[in-house]
Amino acid sequence: MRGQDPVIRVQELSKRFGDKVAVDRVAFDIDRSEVFGFLGPNGAGKTTTIKMLTTLLQPTSGRATILGHDLRTEGRKIRERIGVVQQQDSFDQGLNVETSLDIYGLIWDVPRPERKRRIGELIERLGMEEFRRKPTIDLSSGQRRRLQVAREFIHDMDLLFLDEPTVGLDPIVRRTLLDFFKERVRDGLTIFFTTHILEEAEYLCDRIAVINEGRIIDVDTPENLKRRFGSAKAVEFKLLQGSSAELAALLSSSEGVTRLVQEPSTGTYRVTTARPESVIPEIYRHAERLGVTVSSIYISETTLEDAFINLVTENHGAGVVSGGRAA
Repeated sequence: MRGQDPVIRVQELSKRFGDKVAVDRVAFDIDRSEVFGFLGPNGAGKTTTIKMLTTLLQPTSGRATILGHDLRTEGRKIRERIGVVQQQDSFDQGLNVETSLDIYGLIWDVPRPERKRRIGELIERLGMEEFRRKPTIDLSSGQRRRLQVAREFIHDMDLLFLDEPTVGLDPIVRRTLLDFFKERVRDGLTIFFTTHILEEAEYLCDRIAVINEGRIIDVDTPENLKRRFGSAKAVEFKLLQGSSAELAALLSSSEGVTRLVQEPSTGTYRVTTARPESVIPEIYRHAERLGVTVSSIYISETTLEDAFINLVTENHGAGVVSGGRAA
């Protein structure tokens, strides 16, 4: 909630491993009931930052307060009020799902009647009924992910760290999970969120920090990031025949095309370009020469993914652009 003390305040926080700087003087504030996205390429420093903020790693320099508690000296008080969903699995593989949830609640001193109530609600809300008595060792990757998320909601918390929480989930379950997070945020929960799926960040996050090479290069709302860094347009089209590797190769090497991807599930080609007016005739020209038919074509809005790629590419090795709060 704006105007109150931030849930997280980070000031010049750094982490070194020998000569390697993993996180370099990052700074940001996160408000209550905010979903704060933390995006960056692999190796950018996201997981190291999470490990520091959740007290698993001591910072090399800088300072931070979490829920009003000093990161360096009050780790126990911080851990009592946060939840963490890490990328790695962490289960007792000899237990079934329901028992695993129950024991996790017991560890957090949740009374038995309340544990039972919460377990029932979570199993129903997250679509876990069909595997509630299944041993955790036999779960699919998506089922394990749902169990990891459900465990954190067995206990009370004010702040939740989510590190790639939807890995392995199909689109329907993913949306169910994101909507569940939104509900809890409306109830007062604050979320620190990392993902490589930019559509998730755009759907869920109030603000986003982009980190690259250990440094935060910008902090802003998804809409503002798209407006400021999404100058390239995207031309989306489909072929009547489904796909054409030759057409894709020709377009990828065309002048003015900065990126071309095909979505396997829909067969849609997405061409990122600053000159859609010249690329569209070229698509038809190549298609006619190859004997394939374009069944649909249109210019789509700039996505957060487009803006993210432009931002990271433009600032590769250039240092910090902005580490502050969006107005």
